[in-house]
Amino acid sequence: MLELSFDEPDELVAVAHALSTRSRVDLLHLLSTKRMNVVEIAEALSLPVSTVANNVKILEAAGLINTELLPATRGAMKVCSRNYDDIHIGFNAPKLPPKGEALEYRIEIPIGHYSDCEVYPTCGIAGADKVLFEEDEPVQFYHPKHIDAQLIWFRKGYVEYQLPLDLPSGARIKSLEFAMEMCSEAPNYDHNWPSDITLWVNGREIGCWTSPGDFGDRRGKLNPSWWLDVATQYGLLKTWIINEERTTLDMREVSDVKLADLNLKQRPSVKLRIGVKDDAVHKGGVNLFGRHFGDYEQEIAMKVTYVLD
Repeated sequence: MLELSFDEPDELVAVAHALSTRSRVDLLHLLSTKRMNVVEIAEALSLPVSTVANNVKILEAAGLINTELLPATRGAMKVCSRNYDDIHIGFNAPKLPPKGEALEYRIEIPIGHYSDCEVYPTCGIAGADKVLFEEDEPVQFYHPKHIDAQLIWFRKGYVEYQLPLDLPSGARIKSLEFAMEMCSEAPNYDHNWPSDITLWVNGREIGCWTSPGDFGDRRGKLNPSWWLDVATQYGLLKTWIINEERTTLDMREVSDVKLADLNLKQRPSVKLRIGVKDDAVHKGGVNLFGRHFGDYEQEIAMKVTYVLD
């Protein structure tokens, strides 16, 4: 299909001119099923060869047909073929937002789509239908099936994600937001099981949240029926925002890390790490919930607020 709009006015005029006579429209119709040379076209349309040759030249200049010189009994013949079956002309030019108007880019990455990890028992991965691997075997976190994860748990270490930063040219980021459901990781569950869960963005530590426990007093609203009642059931939805001045967690400041510290302009993606540090005061692990576990129907969500300069 040939797409035309006001963004290519010269091409639009050339195509409109090429289609402005009945004889050229009839010529294109002839070429809808097969290639034809100039003489064959002239005979089919009952037109002089010179007229057809001129029409062919105009249609070729507009890019609507292609011609090829092939050997003939006497010299060479020009064989014509059609380039497009459809032409779409858009008269509504795309509207660009005013400069300085806040725009948003959103994306979710499934919790199983981590690009790097280092975990220690207790640990495991559950999918929507079953526990994917034998529990407490960190090597299984490198198995390709980890992409099907809907619940991930580990006592210490980290998982790391690469999220695409697909912004238009000239975009200036005003804030970077991450939201995810998580809690501590205890055997079965334990509401009094604190864990210092840290986030890093592009290698920079942005802050720590001390989860109060691993929650299991009721079933998670989204948990599959096969999931045992004695296991972790749900987490808390935590929202981290980095802006031009600071980093907040659920709207409360947790660090002075700001956007300028993250080298966002030099990267086509954002690297997000979630984990428990070796020197954490509370090494109570991490549970990460996908959209089929816990209370919130989402994966790890990123929202970028930006303006066009």
